[in-house]
Amino acid sequence: MKKLIAFLCFLSTTFVFGQDLPAYKFYNQKGKEVKFSKMVNELSQYDIVLFGEHHNNSINHWLQLQLTKELYKKTNGKLILGAEMFERDNQSQLNKYIAGELDEKVLKDSMRLWNNFTTDYKPLVDFAKTHKLEFIATNIPRRYASIVAKKGLDSLNTVTQKEKAWMMKLPVEVTLDTPGYPEMMEMMGDHAGPNAMNFVAAQAVKDATMAESILNAYQSGKLFLHYHGDYHSKEYGGIYWYLKKANPKLKIAVISVFESENPNLPTPKENYKPTEYNLVFPADMTKTY
Repeated sequence: MKKLIAFLCFLSTTFVFGQDLPAYKFYNQKGKEVKFSKMVNELSQYDIVLFGEHHNNSINHWLQLQLTKELYKKTNGKLILGAEMFERDNQSQLNKYIAGELDEKVLKDSMRLWNNFTTDYKPLVDFAKTHKLEFIATNIPRRYASIVAKKGLDSLNTVTQKEKAWMMKLPVEVTLDTPGYPEMMEMMGDHAGPNAMNFVAAQAVKDATMAESILNAYQSGKLFLHYHGDYHSKEYGGIYWYLKKANPKLKIAVISVFESENPNLPTPKENYKPTEYNLVFPADMTKTY
């Protein structure tokens, strides 16, 4: 009897640990699981790819690097990179690093780098450096977004002409017709008080600046791959909305990201609005910070 119990325990353990535990799954807009290689083939036909992320998710960052490598090969090097994590007024330092004129220490001392730069974004920048690709610092300097959150959109009219070059062209449209912004208002509830739209406007100036930066750097015949927090393009809002408003003819793909408690990594059942590709990874995936 003891041997039977031991054997059954062995079979149970083998079954549990013998199952595949996927680190991620991609789904297309119709909810069908899609292979990474097929996704690469299809994305290579777009003008712009907006790759969302959870900033501290290790598999998310690894997949960004893998997609960059594969799209570089698929497009024969006709690739431009850009990211939310770098601000417009730091473009010259980023250019010099990619050109080999600045070492990493000087780069860190001269730019406002995110704390997870070394683990999560440096591999992307170094790929651009190795292959001599343009890497665009697309975001508005955070101090201006902070001013908008406190004082409103009109506060940007007081900045100098030099500073205006670091942000989207004024005036900028801020509307709750943009996907995601009504949700932002709802999440803030009554805490933001009468200035709730200031916080939406602060989000909008980031999205609008990143969209404008992408458009300014985009070249016909090349693919622009942009990395940013998922909220900046989810449900076709944010950056996507401003890009399409400026140029409806652009072929743009959005990769949205989701966490799942289910080890089989299905698509979410609630509040799920899929984009071209939808990345699902485990909620307990290793975090980079």
